Amino acid sequence: MANNLRFQVVEEAFKKKPVEVKVPAERPSEYFGKYVFNREKMYKYLQKDIYDKLVDVIDNGARLDRSIADAVAAGMKQWAQEMGATHYTHWFQPLTEGTAEKHDAFVEHDGKGGMIEKFSGKLLVQQEPDASSFPNGGIRNTFEARGYSAWDPTSPVFIIDDTLCIPTIFIAYTGEALDYKAPLLRALRAVDKAATEVCSLFYDNVSKVRVNLGWEQEYFLVDEGLFSARPDLLMTGRTLMGHESAKNQQMDDHYFGTIPDRVQAFMKDLEIRALELAIPCKTRHNEVAPNQFELAPIFEECNLAVDHNMLLMSLMKRIARNHGFRVLLHEKPFDGINGSGKHNNWSLSTDSGVLLHAPGKTPEENLRFVTFIVETLMAVYRHNGLLKASIMSATNAHRLGGNEAPPAIISSFLGKYVSELLDAIEQPTTINHPLSANHHKEIDIPQIPDLIVDNTDRNRTSPFAFTGNRFEFRAPGSSINCASAMIALNAAMAEALVSFKKRVDQRIAEISGNPEFADGKHNPTYHAIIDVLRQDIKTCKPIRFDGNGYSDEWVQEARRRGLDTEKSCPVIIEHYLDPETIQMFESTKVMNRKELAARNEVKWEMYVKTVQIEARVLGDLAMNHIIPVSTHYQSQLIKNVQGMKDVFPADKAQKLSARNMNLIEEIAVRTERIEQLVEELTEARRIANRISDIHQRAIAYHDRVCPLMQDIREQVDHLEMIVEDGLWTLPKYRELLFIR
Repeated sequence: MANNLRFQVVEEAFKKKPVEVKVPAERPSEYFGKYVFNREKMYKYLQKDIYDKLVDVIDNGARLDRSIADAVAAGMKQWAQEMGATHYTHWFQPLTEGTAEKHDAFVEHDGKGGMIEKFSGKLLVQQEPDASSFPNGGIRNTFEARGYSAWDPTSPVFIIDDTLCIPTIFIAYTGEALDYKAPLLRALRAVDKAATEVCSLFYDNVSKVRVNLGWEQEYFLVDEGLFSARPDLLMTGRTLMGHESAKNQQMDDHYFGTIPDRVQAFMKDLEIRALELAIPCKTRHNEVAPNQFELAPIFEECNLAVDHNMLLMSLMKRIARNHGFRVLLHEKPFDGINGSGKHNNWSLSTDSGVLLHAPGKTPEENLRFVTFIVETLMAVYRHNGLLKASIMSATNAHRLGGNEAPPAIISSFLGKYVSELLDAIEQPTTINHPLSANHHKEIDIPQIPDLIVDNTDRNRTSPFAFTGNRFEFRAPGSSINCASAMIALNAAMAEALVSFKKRVDQRIAEISGNPEFADGKHNPTYHAIIDVLRQDIKTCKPIRFDGNGYSDEWVQEARRRGLDTEKSCPVIIEHYLDPETIQMFESTKVMNRKELAARNEVKWEMYVKTVQIEARVLGDLAMNHIIPVSTHYQSQLIKNVQGMKDVFPADKAQKLSARNMNLIEEIAVRTERIEQLVEELTEARRIANRISDIHQRAIAYHDRVCPLMQDIREQVDHLEMIVEDGLWTLPKYRELLFIR
């Protein structure tokens, strides 16, 4: 028993002490953005006219003048070399849920047999990664390798170690987006234009609308030694087997509890590195499940927030290893306890700082508030299936609907006061307006309490909840690129706002043409907005739900309302090719049909590969770990029973060995069943792999392979409870989850 590697690893984990973190002498505000080429450094290292042109590109969307690229590159190189950088890379976000980079040195031949440090505007603006080696959904063949990465000036360059990292988009030679950033930038531009047009109904001075994003990153920490002793964690990021610990999260003692010392040291180290890279970390705390934690920043502009989240996930993994941990970003690494999400807090604001989803202090401002609330609901209602597809993956499918995660049905919680306000606007009054045939509602929008966020409870089962001045999209998983959800949401919002403005303009023309409005006492714009809002409130009412999203009754009710209730990941992904989805993305110029079809192919392929790897690892563990350990224990029991017969009379020996005989039989039955299930699993994979259509192959993996994996796990978890603890080779949940 003492030779069991598991016990040695656990003992070493318990002995580990917190790593001492070198804390900068300065205040965080003084080293914030130390390794970022921000505006302060731009102003210092660029000529004034070059600086002004670059700021115009960043702030106002002016087209980048390539004539300034050489000057910008020279300034960047000077700063980077002063900071110790020797290389540069185009840092982009392919469809792998991660980031990619190829490092090149600042060196060129000097023509005299030596070399010089050089970094030109051409190298800054554009590079040429291999477009056929990344997921592309068939857009690029293997022999068609050309693709381009192009600088995104709106996201500042930064330094990691000795490398200058340049945020870029990634597109194919033929122009299609092969990443998340390119369509995200298009979606942000679309919603900016549409929201600015709608704002003109309420304000005279709005020239730009910004999308804000605040993500909440949940994650697990596991001791590195224990992680390495679990091949399933090492290969798949989750435990494919493991009986739940007697104590897990049922005591509610981990949530917001005292942060363990080793974890505190890791968090401190992570935050220092993040702040140096201008990631505005704000909140850290224990989450609900044991060994689960959360980090959240201050809100930022959406594109920058996405980049910062991708950078942070990379930092977390690197820094955790310095502290003897491994970070688990899988949405459901442990069965029976909460999984990890990445709540996306989303809102819109004007260039003058007005939060469009926040109530105001005047009837006009509250009418604006209601408008943006209702049109958000319209976007979510029309494309609830697409929003679910945007966050769906093989990993997130394990989390949705379980414990504290939202259900796999997209609905929106508004709270009592906002719901009552919309209900009041929806109902026509008996007050006759001059256009009496239509019974217009002559109302002064009720004053909404300033502290509406405190007057409205929270609904943790709602995937898309209003929280006072923003919406919280709670369905995205912890490992996902936020851009996927933000592309779908912002494109849908742009479509809704364009439709709203068009219908309001039409209604204004109808009302203004009525002679009864000639007296000037009635505002046509005001009444047109109310008319269109009333229509939309009725239309999107099915998406509003303030009840328990976990209940079986809600599934039936959601189906009756026409909401998407599908649970199969490969089927949910089909929404990317719904006619209304294609029309929405093409009308907003975010993605075309070819790009959408490619993303579908990639998502199905990623699903198949994820489940395929898990199935192979599970089969290997079952046959090479579980069955040998179980049969070894069975042999010990058999020897014990035989020994009983040698020592005691037959009747007494039979009585004394009854328990062991039952265990011997149960082990035999369960190991035989595991062998049978592994054989069936292997055959199911073979059959699925022969299906040429990737969509149908993904469905086969979901329908045939996944259930067999669950059956194998059930058998293994029972064996874990009866096999002698000293023989079990894999670290157990009680060890994985409670190491400090």
